[in-house]
Amino acid sequence: MLYDIWTVFWRDWLVLKRRIGRFILSRMVSPILYLVAFGWGLGRSIQVNQGSYLDFIVPGIIALNSMNISFNSVGSPLNMSRVYHKTLEEYLIAPISSISFVIGKVASGALRGLLSSLIIILLAFAFGAHALINIWFAIALVLNCLVFASMGLVAAMVMNTHEDMANFNTYVLLPMSFLCATFFIPDHLPTVLRWLVEFLPLTHASHALRGIVSGGETPVFSLLIMAAYIAAFCGIGVWLMEKVRE
Repeated sequence: MLYDIWTVFWRDWLVLKRRIGRFILSRMVSPILYLVAFGWGLGRSIQVNQGSYLDFIVPGIIALNSMNISFNSVGSPLNMSRVYHKTLEEYLIAPISSISFVIGKVASGALRGLLSSLIIILLAFAFGAHALINIWFAIALVLNCLVFASMGLVAAMVMNTHEDMANFNTYVLLPMSFLCATFFIPDHLPTVLRWLVEFLPLTHASHALRGIVSGGETPVFSLLIMAAYIAAFCGIGVWLMEKVRE
């Protein structure tokens, strides 16, 4: 099983390895714009929790970016493979189990999310941000990447057109990008909306990363919620792969 997982992961790593330069450069554009606009432009004049807005927003940017990269690294290519290129059949006829395929794909998507997050961390320090980076920060970041890589796999297996994938981004990822404690604390949202936002995985990622970098208590509850999302999405992904095999 481990060899099968490594085979799926290694194939995606070879693709990334050939494009690593373009991948790194393209992943620097959005973070730099966020850091310039909210860090230098807005952040210098605003204090949040006795610190600068730049320090407040960096964990949110990391959570947001790792969500988008991890999701799209799995969702878009797999959807194109399944619906248009029909190359998913190569995995279906290969002696690779559904769970090995799911874990391999999710791991490869999470790797891309981690690489892009490392770029943001380095840029944030270059911009003057202050953050406590420790093992709990790494765990929270890995969990967030795994959550959205597995969500991307489920979406790719359910959506039947490229337009449907774009709509999923618009109706699911875009609202989370702005509401899930990335740019502001959602305490002043209407009650029902706040409850909904607190249920979403990106909110727990933002809370966890922000709490850790500020030196607060380890957000064990948020980490457990993200782990539960990973288990649920991966379980659904395996079930969907088994249905395709039938």
